[in-house]
Amino acid sequence: MNRPSPFSIGDHLIPAGTRRTVALPVSVQSDHTPVNLSVHVIHGSRPGPTMFVSAGVHGDEVIGVEIVRRLLRAPALNRLAGTLMVIPIVNAFGFLNRSRYLPDRRDLNRSFPGHPTGSLAGRLAHIFLNEVVLRCDLGIDLHSAAIHRTNLPQIRISAGRPHLLELAQVFGAPVIMRSKLRDGSLRGVAQDRGVEMLLYEAGEGLRFDEIAVRNGVAGILRVLHHKNMIAKRGVPHSKATPLISTSSGWSRAPIGGLFRPYKQQGEVVVEGDILGVVADPFGEIEAEVRAEDGGIIVGRAVMPVVNEGDALYHIAQIARPAKGEETIEQINADLLAAPMFDEDEII
Repeated sequence: MNRPSPFSIGDHLIPAGTRRTVALPVSVQSDHTPVNLSVHVIHGSRPGPTMFVSAGVHGDEVIGVEIVRRLLRAPALNRLAGTLMVIPIVNAFGFLNRSRYLPDRRDLNRSFPGHPTGSLAGRLAHIFLNEVVLRCDLGIDLHSAAIHRTNLPQIRISAGRPHLLELAQVFGAPVIMRSKLRDGSLRGVAQDRGVEMLLYEAGEGLRFDEIAVRNGVAGILRVLHHKNMIAKRGVPHSKATPLISTSSGWSRAPIGGLFRPYKQQGEVVVEGDILGVVADPFGEIEAEVRAEDGGIIVGRAVMPVVNEGDALYHIAQIARPAKGEETIEQINADLLAAPMFDEDEII
């Protein structure tokens, strides 16, 4: 078998069988500090697919950064077939400022495909898309809910793409959701240009969630094994089958005030169930928040101060609601039982 040629990215050449972190220049800040897009490239000694894993497209979504940190410690990556590009922090500006957005208040995930001489968001989107995404066969983009909300671990894919559904099932998050593509999103532009993508959503902005992190690391390793890029050893196995959502909707605050939740993400509810209560600060008015549809709670607000109309509970409809909580309990049990996730142990 012929050894692959060196992998070229920016001004760098990475020989087969090696790994290196490279810096792609993006911009210079007002104080003359350079800003780079840092990409860790693992170029295998055997041929195979090219794949990327990205985190921090939104700067406050720190769970993905921790997932990437643990992923890069996996010994299986030392014997990789193909090429893996890992970007722990795409939006370094937002990450340093603990903000979802860039300094120009643009959302990077609404700025693709970008432009080399456009806005700051447009330039970063252009570099990331062309230097990383469009050179890959597959990508996994890691996200969390925005601040003041939290998400049950879930994979989002486009409808009508059986290959993506298969990969989502391999990933093994509790819920698979078919979601529409949005204008300017990374996933939408990548799909239009022939790159398949899984979007992982889990946890809360600016917070860690151990189960969400473990699920993310395990899922990426499973997909790498499924694509024959790594061996099976060290790849976590789950006995549970992910739940597939057919649709979803939000239950909103009927009044403004202080929100007291009764239900958590991962719980199964039926239409009309009381999810929580919103009361005014004087204790004179109290309104119940009820489930407008039955299903499994895949996201909820964690901020107790709410305005009328605020989204409080995200409920996904699933084919077999009775199996919902059992599935999640099994997935969580499998993750907690996996020795590879001990914080003091190299994966």
